[in-house]
Amino acid sequence: MPVLPELIPMLARIEENRARMADASVPVAQQRAMIHRGMDQRAATVSLPAPAVTQQDHLVQVEGGEITVRSYTPAGMGPLPCHVYIHGGGWWLGELAHRDAVCGRLAADAGCVVFSVAHRLAPEHRFPVPPLDCYAALLWVAEHAARLGADASRLSIGGDSSGANLAAAVALMARDRSGPQLIAQVLEIPALDLTMSRVTNAAEALVLTPDELAANIDRYCGPEDRRHPYASPLLAGDLAGLPPALIMVAEYDILRDEGEAYGQALRREEVPAEVICWPGHVHGSHEMTAVLASAREWQACVATFLRGMSSNS
Repeated sequence: MPVLPELIPMLARIEENRARMADASVPVAQQRAMIHRGMDQRAATVSLPAPAVTQQDHLVQVEGGEITVRSYTPAGMGPLPCHVYIHGGGWWLGELAHRDAVCGRLAADAGCVVFSVAHRLAPEHRFPVPPLDCYAALLWVAEHAARLGADASRLSIGGDSSGANLAAAVALMARDRSGPQLIAQVLEIPALDLTMSRVTNAAEALVLTPDELAANIDRYCGPEDRRHPYASPLLAGDLAGLPPALIMVAEYDILRDEGEAYGQALRREEVPAEVICWPGHVHGSHEMTAVLASAREWQACVATFLRGMSSNS
């Protein structure tokens, strides 16, 4: 189907800003600050506010520093299932506040405690620092879940875009390192092959272009590391033993094909994997719950999946 008509104004604004955002002469910190201001404005206008949940920030020690993990706890009797969420942003952008609405609503709708991870960002912190940060956060959640009203035996992980890449990597790490045990993974518009060998729909991809994807990958990961399974989970030789997956892709997204391919690869290893391609959507439009009824359906689908996986555990 055509691109959803509600997205046309957003696409026009992206085209207007693209040249300015891609100016290599602007220092990374300045580019990041400028783009984050736009992300703040976008989050305030295109996402529905979350229901009332309790937010709390926690400092987590990681190798060489510390990161913040923000918990979102809905009202209700615990202990509740827990879900670790990793934000997108091309590995070099993103702040916890940009996903407050998404995480708060997921906590309320899925009936779980959501833990959002502020991993250290590229290019200051390149691969493998971000996945190691996120794995450290997962270990911290598993250790401290009980005192935060959460049940570590019903622990899942997820994220969107580069955050979905990191979530898939952490699922592999948890399997390879004997825990923590995960009951599910939710991968939304995931980047799963950093060699870009699965990009077959570049001509129809909107929002995220091949050049922008390549630039994001360059900031994050050198050519020598791009085939590592924790950088490109789709290229992992062994996917057996991973948790069941829900993979959400957008019709007009350059990452669509690798998300679909990952679902097929998981199923070949007898890992349950549901892949849903959302017609008319572009990269990132799943957040636009104040604008798109189908974005609200997308988020409800994630919550329903997590509720189902938690009740089966």
